[in-house]
Amino acid sequence: MLDSIASPTLWWITIGAVVALLVVDFVATRRPHEVSMREAVGWSAFYVALPLLFGLYVWNSHGSDRGLEYYTGYLVEKTLSVDNLFVFMLLLAAFAVPKALQQRVLLYGIVGALVLRGIFIALGAAALDRFDWVFLVFGGVLLLTGLKLLRDALAGHDHEVDIDKLRVVRLARRFMPVTGDYEGTRLVVRRDGRRWLTPLALVVIAVFATDVVFAVDSVPAVYGITGDPYLVFATNAFALLGLRALYFVLQGALAKLVHLSYGLAAILGFIGVKLVLHWAHEVWPGVPSVPTLASLAVIVTILVVTTTTSLLVVRRRSSDVEESSSDSAGAGV
Repeated sequence: MLDSIASPTLWWITIGAVVALLVVDFVATRRPHEVSMREAVGWSAFYVALPLLFGLYVWNSHGSDRGLEYYTGYLVEKTLSVDNLFVFMLLLAAFAVPKALQQRVLLYGIVGALVLRGIFIALGAAALDRFDWVFLVFGGVLLLTGLKLLRDALAGHDHEVDIDKLRVVRLARRFMPVTGDYEGTRLVVRRDGRRWLTPLALVVIAVFATDVVFAVDSVPAVYGITGDPYLVFATNAFALLGLRALYFVLQGALAKLVHLSYGLAAILGFIGVKLVLHWAHEVWPGVPSVPTLASLAVIVTILVVTTTTSLLVVRRRSSDVEESSSDSAGAGV
């Protein structure tokens, strides 16, 4: 377990900055409106530039090793956050969330994810500090998750959400009635002397439930890159803060990443093996461990291959559809 680069003062400054950025986001979404591409690109550029600049601070102040760990961890978390976006997209479609309210739902999801990951990071740091075998447990979790993603991808399961089958939604409906229509940004309204949940509350509850699942995967993944709890928190925070704007930038492109599950399965599997080797290296020093630079190279290679093959498949499918349409038109003539 590495010593943290952060003093208590730096921790409080970082947490304060994260809270301030969330407040800015809430102010920006106070008035429901449909997000333009110009607005989404502007916020996305800001939330990409910010972690990159912070990485330069880490690199210059704490050395290249820590800087490399930070950038690698951020890349892993940003990649996993794209999977978050895909699930958010499915939930927003399943609940028929109006476009003007979508960014508010995403913001609630980001806040929930930050809180949950903060808890997981603290628990993980305490466990890793006391028990070396936790690396083995984290590695096992990532390997199992990677295998599940690979199995689902090979089976060709359609990613659809049936809101009536979501346990958290069914449980919420047992305790409170639900209005038939959205009530702006309100989660709860009063009718006939009773409190009613709005559909917005249900989709927020569903998003929070997915946040738990993603926290279980993402925190062990970045602990596979760095043992510094501060860097784990920073990479998670920076990866999540820009999701609201990134969603609207990538909304059309997400459907084209047809091999995303294969890439995520490979990345999680690789980091799982890395954690197992790290544990084995602690027990038997002769067992080799995977350097951070090699991890970065493997992750970047997986992302490049996954993106390239996805685009090639989508282009081929489009060409086949166009040829089929041309043949049908020719036959009709």
